[in-house]
Amino acid sequence: MTPPSFVPVTGAWRDGDPPGRRQFATLFESRSHVLEAGGRLAPVTVAYETWGTLNAARDNAVLVLHALTGDSHAAGPSGPGHGRTGWWDEIIGPGRAIDTDRFFVVCPNVLGGCEGTTGPASVDPVTAKPYGSRFPMITIRDQVVVEAAFTDTLGIDRWAAVVGGSMGGQRAMEWAVSFPERVPRAVIIACGARATAEEIALCSLQIRAIESDPSFLGGDYYEAEPGEGPWRGMSLARGIGQVSYRTEAEFDERFGRGHQGDEEPLSGGRFAVESYLEYHGEKLAWRFDANTYVVLSRAMNHHDVGRGRGGIAAALSRITGDVTIAGISSDRLYPLRLQHELAARIPRNSGVEVIQSISGHDGFLTESEAVGKVITRALADI
Repeated sequence: MTPPSFVPVTGAWRDGDPPGRRQFATLFESRSHVLEAGGRLAPVTVAYETWGTLNAARDNAVLVLHALTGDSHAAGPSGPGHGRTGWWDEIIGPGRAIDTDRFFVVCPNVLGGCEGTTGPASVDPVTAKPYGSRFPMITIRDQVVVEAAFTDTLGIDRWAAVVGGSMGGQRAMEWAVSFPERVPRAVIIACGARATAEEIALCSLQIRAIESDPSFLGGDYYEAEPGEGPWRGMSLARGIGQVSYRTEAEFDERFGRGHQGDEEPLSGGRFAVESYLEYHGEKLAWRFDANTYVVLSRAMNHHDVGRGRGGIAAALSRITGDVTIAGISSDRLYPLRLQHELAARIPRNSGVEVIQSISGHDGFLTESEAVGKVITRALADI
């Protein structure tokens, strides 16, 4: 692994860093955003990126919502301000499934994120220091309220479609329930109506891994030196997550019981799959923030579209738009039964489209061709 002295305290984007393609909107300047759990935030900055052109009628806008460790950079190359190629680069662009010759595509970084939108690594205007441990509890519903306020700043009354997978799918669903008049069409991929006990268990283990790192300091680690942040805890959390995002069959096919290079496990060396998990854990530490991982994981645990609405069936019955539901055949984190539950309760949908993949939950990112076909069909009649 890279010597600890080189790992940053946080991989968050911060003021003064190259903005890349990001644009910024400031919300709730005159009143606080009152959160579902009782906290408040003001003001709230939203970092976002756009592709294509908004037409004169302002009715060709598509909202794309990212997953846990995603960001606003859904498409485009890496470069200053963007450490990697867009996470849905093969799906968004001219002539692609979300065709930027037809649509004005918008992707915001989520509330609680670490890529320009207000989150734990952002500076608290009251203390002039990062929020850290003082960042309040947020939910998927809170995130969508922020996205709705952000939509108002763009002058968009109604999206042509809202599209998302995993945590982005949770938000797409919440959009369709909370603002049905603004969502005539939604594409919901690889998620369910509420977090299951196993999902909560897996997320809670990842949270504990981060919070148990002595360098986490209760969330107030931002003044530490490089290498002295909670990167080890986040690396472990990412490893736990990575196992749940993929499948036993894929791991066995890719790694089997192979050794890493010439290392011999019986002599203290690593299996190849161990090296893979270490690599992905440390890679995340370079581009993400430990507090954000905790905050967003908790938001996903609290996901329950039926909370305060008379239950899941009553909540989903509020949806008035056309909904496309898709799941990954091998997804063990958000298994297909959860998508079938949505299909049974959402009024206007055409059933569950199953994307065949050995990659498990991450299939919504890796199976670009199959996912693209699902989205193309969903947007064909716009």
